[in-house]
Amino acid sequence: MENKKRRKQWSTATDYDLYEKLKGLSDKTRIPTTKLLDEAIEDLLVKYNILQKSDKKNP
Repeated sequence: MENKKRRKQWSTATDYDLYEKLKGLSDKTRIPTTKLLDEAIEDLLVKYNILQKSDKKNP
């Protein structure tokens, strides 16, 4: 069986300027926005002690 990542598709709204900056970062780094959002969410969960830094999957 293939080792597929589990993903959850969801919809949200965000500040327009934040979105534009995220999109610009994605274009500049060629990292998909979904990967950047995963990293940002993990960082937020670490900040609030919901996720241990050692358990992060993204840099």
